[in-house]
Amino acid sequence: MARTTQMRLVELMVLKQDIRKIIEFLGKKGIFQFETNTAESGEETKVDNTDLEIFRKLQAVRAYLNVPDHDENLLDSSLPADADYAAAGDLLSLVDDFQAHELKKTEEAKRLQNAYKEACAFSNLKASYSELEHLSFLSLRIGKIDPAIFDELKAGIGSKAVVVQLGTDKSRILAAASRKGRFALDTELKKYGFVNMEIPKDFKGIPEEVLQELKKQSESAGKIAAAAAVERKNFAETHQAVLLDLLGKFSIGMQVNQAECRLESTKLVYRITGWIPAYASRSMMKDLDQLSEGRIAIRQYLPSEVPAVVSGHEKVPVELKHGKIIGSFERMIFSYGSPLYGNVDPTPFVAVFFTILFGLMFGDAGQGLVFFLVGVLMALNVIKVKGWNKFAPVFMCIGVSSMIMGLLTGEFFANESILRPFERWVTGLFGTPRDQILAMMPQSNPESIRRMFLFFGFSLIIGLIINSTGIIINLINQFSKKKKGNALFGLTGLSGAIFFWYVIVMIIRIAAFHHKIAVYDWIILAVSLIATAAGEQLSRLVDRETPVFENGKGEAIMGIVVSALETVMTYMSNTVSFLRVGAFALAHAVLDYIILLMMNLAGGIGAVVIWLIGNLIVVVLEGMIVSIQAIRLQYYEFFSKFFNENGQEFEPFKFHYGDVA
Repeated sequence: MARTTQMRLVELMVLKQDIRKIIEFLGKKGIFQFETNTAESGEETKVDNTDLEIFRKLQAVRAYLNVPDHDENLLDSSLPADADYAAAGDLLSLVDDFQAHELKKTEEAKRLQNAYKEACAFSNLKASYSELEHLSFLSLRIGKIDPAIFDELKAGIGSKAVVVQLGTDKSRILAAASRKGRFALDTELKKYGFVNMEIPKDFKGIPEEVLQELKKQSESAGKIAAAAAVERKNFAETHQAVLLDLLGKFSIGMQVNQAECRLESTKLVYRITGWIPAYASRSMMKDLDQLSEGRIAIRQYLPSEVPAVVSGHEKVPVELKHGKIIGSFERMIFSYGSPLYGNVDPTPFVAVFFTILFGLMFGDAGQGLVFFLVGVLMALNVIKVKGWNKFAPVFMCIGVSSMIMGLLTGEFFANESILRPFERWVTGLFGTPRDQILAMMPQSNPESIRRMFLFFGFSLIIGLIINSTGIIINLINQFSKKKKGNALFGLTGLSGAIFFWYVIVMIIRIAAFHHKIAVYDWIILAVSLIATAAGEQLSRLVDRETPVFENGKGEAIMGIVVSALETVMTYMSNTVSFLRVGAFALAHAVLDYIILLMMNLAGGIGAVVIWLIGNLIVVVLEGMIVSIQAIRLQYYEFFSKFFNENGQEFEPFKFHYGDVA
């Protein structure tokens, strides 16, 4: 069985003059994981991350110019050189000038538009304001209010004053009251949020020619603002390439600075330690030597030569190396936990088991074709879903699996008649032609019921295979780590495996060959069950750990009794749990049947609508549910057999586009 990738610890002694290009090389390679601990002694280098400040300013420029962001591929970018710092400064200065110029135009346009709007509001005031204001018996107020309360204000003032609406939007008014009533008028206006406006004393309304001139200036200002927007767009297109190039370079620069700050160093030399895969160590060391022109000291260590690893204080990072198809299932492993270094790599098993389980529970050739096509389009980047395109092979695998199961059940987008000729041709090769190779929907005839129960039995067999595979992986892991006690005894040890497998053999003998249980059967079951239940004590005895009975013999005996019951219940539940595979397969067939029944009842266009909506619901909703169930079966029934200790996932230093914490 394949194991996790072999790793090496590398120690690099780098001169200060080479440190930035060495870090750049490591970030672009993306196969070097820095050790997490920083220097405990020596002088730690402090570096001002100027590149980060420049990057953030360039990002602000990109947002202002509405330029599409960088494509996140930094392999073609490099560390910023002196010319890049100068280019960034020139671009930032140029954008500042352009932004100030545009802001000036925009504010001027806004001022002219507001002036025209205000003038229109007073266009129906024809009497001289100074003449009205100086009347001995009259007190005038002109200003703004909320248009929503104009009618309420007018009703509230009542006969205390006269309110005249200015303009058409009710937001500006003229209120007139007697001199004696001016205080009451001011009080009422204040209650309604009135804002007084300063009006020239000789104001006499707005002549028509003035209004037309202001309108003309307002329209001209709007055109100026629109022209400024076009000018900004042209400016962005002209400088887009330079801007994105600088963003890529300063993104690398700020990450190099950040990594440099964390390194152990003296005034002249930096010390870099980290893990790399063994398959890449030789070529990488050669490249580092050439890059530094021989000014670098390199040492490699096997994990067994690292004191922190031997003592258990540090875990060797785990990398799982696969092709695109198997590799797309890796996240299912790491979302549960990381295997220990040197253990069996479970990814190939996960890929096979997940694909089979999904297909068994989601059997429809048409709906499976949808998953397959989605996977193909994601692989071709026709469909782009951030963070999900790497799972394109998963979609293709479950699509193929669903299509195969759909061919067996005769389902094609919930229709059982389209594939009927194919079904009858295949079944005819082996006897009497049937409408379906595998009929999931229960029918009144006994043969249909028998086939359905056979399918449930088949799902149990799948469960036995998955459970047994998990046990075998655990045995290999424990023996390879020389933990003989854990390998021989316990629920997932050899004793537990013998108990589990012997029960299966007994059931097959009784059901298929009508054998009776013999005395030796009881002896084998009893011995294996006791060895499993007393796994903790027997493991300590084999591994020569003391004391064997940590809390006394009495408590140990009680624990063994409880463990025996737990062993029986655990293996029973682990096996019976796979009946859900048959249950979900049956539920899928029922859903397809309901869609078909509703289509027949609706007829015409209604049938087409039901067909589309029904299949969409099944693909999206049931697809998610079946995926969750397939993952759950592996997490709780498969992983639980050998995932008894978590390792550390290999997370190499690699450049990513964007800000840093």
